[in-house]
Amino acid sequence: MTFDRFKHWNLKGDIFGGVTTAIISLPLALAFGVASGAGAEAGLWGAILVGLFAALFGGSTTLISEPTGPMTVIMTAVLTSMMARYPETGAAMAFTVVMMAGAFQVLLGTLKLGKYVTLMPYSVISGFMSGIGVILILLQISPLLGHEAPPGGVIGTLKALPDTVLNLSFKELFLGLLTLGILFYFPKKYRKYVPAQLVALVGVTLLSLLFFDTDSIRRIGEIPTGLPSFIFPTFTPEQFTTMVIDALVLGTLGCIDTLLTAVIADSLTREEHNSDKELRGQGIANMISGLFGALPGAGATMGTVVNVQVGARSPLAGIVRALILAAVVLVAGFLTEPIPMAVLAGIALYVGINILDWSFIQRAHKVSLQQMFIMYGVMILTVFVDLIVAVGLGVFISNIVVIERLSREQAKQVKAISDADDDDVPLTDEERDLLDSSDGKVLFFYLSGPMIFSVSKAISRQHTRIGDYRVMILDLSDVPLIDMTVGLALENAIADAREANCTVFLLSPHEQTTEQLKRLHVGDWVADTHTFDSRYDALSAAKRLTEVMP
Repeated sequence: MTFDRFKHWNLKGDIFGGVTTAIISLPLALAFGVASGAGAEAGLWGAILVGLFAALFGGSTTLISEPTGPMTVIMTAVLTSMMARYPETGAAMAFTVVMMAGAFQVLLGTLKLGKYVTLMPYSVISGFMSGIGVILILLQISPLLGHEAPPGGVIGTLKALPDTVLNLSFKELFLGLLTLGILFYFPKKYRKYVPAQLVALVGVTLLSLLFFDTDSIRRIGEIPTGLPSFIFPTFTPEQFTTMVIDALVLGTLGCIDTLLTAVIADSLTREEHNSDKELRGQGIANMISGLFGALPGAGATMGTVVNVQVGARSPLAGIVRALILAAVVLVAGFLTEPIPMAVLAGIALYVGINILDWSFIQRAHKVSLQQMFIMYGVMILTVFVDLIVAVGLGVFISNIVVIERLSREQAKQVKAISDADDDDVPLTDEERDLLDSSDGKVLFFYLSGPMIFSVSKAISRQHTRIGDYRVMILDLSDVPLIDMTVGLALENAIADAREANCTVFLLSPHEQTTEQLKRLHVGDWVADTHTFDSRYDALSAAKRLTEVMP
């Protein structure tokens, strides 16, 4: 831990930020803990441990870390799957996945890969975040209607929906809808003083105590007030691969969630976070959280924005927040016992609705139909198949679309001319005169811009009639980058020219491009006497050579 992040501390703002974000975190931590199936205490301790250690070891000064909707969705799936297969050790195995996810985040930060984590097409990010929002919404339907969440995740919830609706509890549905009503319609002018989630949590809980019997609706019940129990890492050889994959999903999602939130914090504070250090801090926090059976977490957008807005400027706010939540759990845990489960379901459902990328959903069809289909495809795959499959296919298809678009644009930068009529080739008047005076015996092969593998077909098309010429000038003056595929395409062009008794002149004045050609051994095909540094010299030599050729 370093103390340089505390140098801009603002005692009043940091303490106020810690108190305010603790108030915001309490209902969310309870809701996510219950939604995950691990219990309200797992959510609370996740908010405490992740928030504390991410603040101590992270790379952002104002980031608030805690269990988030996306992380809770993945953790719910992992915990449900492990408990179904291994009733006795499933919980320990699920929290081992959390530790492994934390270790993966530490590894990414140590390898300095933080800056690459969010290099993903926005349509893919939007799709899987919206998909996670849909999952969170669907998983809260049964609790909102007064039932335990059925096994089987989204599919199980949808299959059980008819029976759930037929046997709904009107009392719990009323409390859940009332909670949603407060969250949606609580006046904005009051939200800066008190979060709507806390108003809904306290108000609806008090209402349920006044008008309903304690036993007539499902409530949180007693929460252990002591320190959480230590969980020893547990796994089985046959499940190790599955656990590693789950950990990669959880860890990657946590990285993306955190770094996107850190960027938002940077825009508010005009500072720049350390991505690699932040990933290490998040990883340490999640490893410790998993060791104590608490939910994993990541950077939380709402808490972070509020933290900055109330004046926090250092990690002290995150530390204060964690201490306040710990005091609530250890001293005042009895206050959470009467909270109705339907209220927590309403809060979690509200979070799911907010996770949906409404901005992109509303305008995706106007921006690009391709990106719209990718976004919806990733969202559907996330909900009904698997997050890794969704993101993997989304990134793959997005890259194919981008490469195809780049190919069309770069193909325009590959030109082969034998007279000076093409104004797109940057030749001076003297150089154009030299080309015109060669009587169509010189092929001026001009490339510009970065040459990557997608250009190789365009290169092949342009030199198909190489046998009609006596000299080919290969101009790479405006090429800053050549990859291996293009290098091989150029090698084939030179080989075809040599077979057709066409002399090749190479124009490569930039040292970097020349070095790339040497590494690809393309320069071995061209004699030193046929290498030039200027277009004028190459065209002059080509003209002289064609004058002596039959």
